Amino acid sequence: MIKVRNVTEEIEKLCPLTYAEGFDNVGLLIGNIEQTVSGVLVTLDCLEATVDEAIENNCNLIVSFHPIIFKGLKKLNGNNYVERVVIKAIKNDIAIYAMHTALDNSFYGVSAKMAEVLGLVNNKILLPQSGHLKKLTTYAPESAADEIREALFNAGAGNIGNYSHCSFNMSGEGTYLGNEAADPVIGKKGLLERVREIFISVIFEKHNESKIMKALLNTHPYEEVAYDIVGLDNVHEKIGMGMIGELKKEMEAIAFMDQLKKVFHSKTIRHSDLINKKIKRVAVLGGSGSYAIEKAIAAGADVFVTADLKYHEFYKAEGKVILADIGHYEREQFTKNLFVDYLTKKITNFAPALLGGRIIRSKNYTNPINYF
Repeated sequence: MIKVRNVTEEIEKLCPLTYAEGFDNVGLLIGNIEQTVSGVLVTLDCLEATVDEAIENNCNLIVSFHPIIFKGLKKLNGNNYVERVVIKAIKNDIAIYAMHTALDNSFYGVSAKMAEVLGLVNNKILLPQSGHLKKLTTYAPESAADEIREALFNAGAGNIGNYSHCSFNMSGEGTYLGNEAADPVIGKKGLLERVREIFISVIFEKHNESKIMKALLNTHPYEEVAYDIVGLDNVHEKIGMGMIGELKKEMEAIAFMDQLKKVFHSKTIRHSDLINKKIKRVAVLGGSGSYAIEKAIAAGADVFVTADLKYHEFYKAEGKVILADIGHYEREQFTKNLFVDYLTKKITNFAPALLGGRIIRSKNYTNPINYF
């Protein structure tokens, strides 16, 4: 049987919750992590109609991009749509999981999907983040060093950009003296020991820390394992908001805007003045992107595709870039496709019985904005 936990573990391989912004509310918002899953409904927003759709399709897990509970709930009286959704989900034993900015910051998330829809190539993160990397240093007897390194690599350590199995190693001498309660692997308690040891240093993403520590402690032969972990300020080039890439073939500005409107099914596009040059470099951001305008310009973008821009923010274009606001829903709509495809592929590995219509893309159109 597949549990909610099995599904969320697969989701968090794509977008670990540590990627989420501090203000956000992500993860399992409603339900029991050990509940058996009858079906998964994937949606952009979780509304009452979404819960009804889950009930109709025998889906007791809703995977939603936006979190239905964003700020703290002080009561559950059904006086607004958030409270009504929560009440209906609980009454019907439906779990609700949201990933929001964890997926925004994933290299394979919302902005990547936007870039894919636009056919961009040579993509890079527009606003790479720092603070996601840590460094582990440990000391091992020479005979155990290879096994320890391999265990750390298998747990997710030692990945830097396009390279895996990265470590720094140095030979040296370790000393220790065990007390009466000690049970040393090498030497005898009560005697000062000098042992040839290997200094091993590896970098890892912080969400893998528990797995890496488990690998270290399970593999290291010493009774007491010497190690230290430090946080790094290094920028991680594959974690962050937005993406910038290139069109395979440059386009006139008007032709690009027509294409943009077509592929995102936008009824209207709010934009700054069209610049008098062909479009090649395109920046996208799957969130409210006004804070990234200067970065898009600095990165050499000809167009910055985002949403939720305010009136005065369009002045920031200053003839250097086209700011294209295609709408919040329009920008994130393909998230449903992304997750249905991803979960269908991943869950096949351990729960093929859930397939055949049990991972469903919501048919509800949840855009609250209408155009006249």
